[in-house]
Amino acid sequence: MANLWRAAVGLATNPAKADHDAVEFWLNPERTGWLTKQGEYIKTWRRRWFVLKQGKLFWFKDSTVTRASKPRGVIPVASYLTVKGAEDAINKPCAFELSSRYETMYFIADSEKEKEDWINSIGRSIVQHSRSVTDNEIVDYDKR
Repeated sequence: MANLWRAAVGLATNPAKADHDAVEFWLNPERTGWLTKQGEYIKTWRRRWFVLKQGKLFWFKDSTVTRASKPRGVIPVASYLTVKGAEDAINKPCAFELSSRYETMYFIADSEKEKEDWINSIGRSIVQHSRSVTDNEIVDYDKR
């Protein structure tokens, strides 16, 4: 069922199916660094290299990212609603979560400062890349 929702709303995606070819993730990323991420199907924790660029959060097995690198996965952050600390939720220090209506993904940073930096960077990216309401979409019920 989760996979149907993921496909329907375009959340964390398999890189083979992702529409991220236009993003030059190897060139001037907004943020990079090691995070520990919980697996999507097998809930083990794995350390991965993350790259945030143009509203997409890519992850790789190692930190040598070039044009030829193939992401292990991609998260379109604009599809998510919140990013916040999650130490209490998963009982691990330096943890944070990225949540949508349909799922919550957990990450662990190497330090409290790294956690805060990732939360700030991802939060900025959510705001910059999410679809905002335009003036002509606002309904004025008083004039109806």
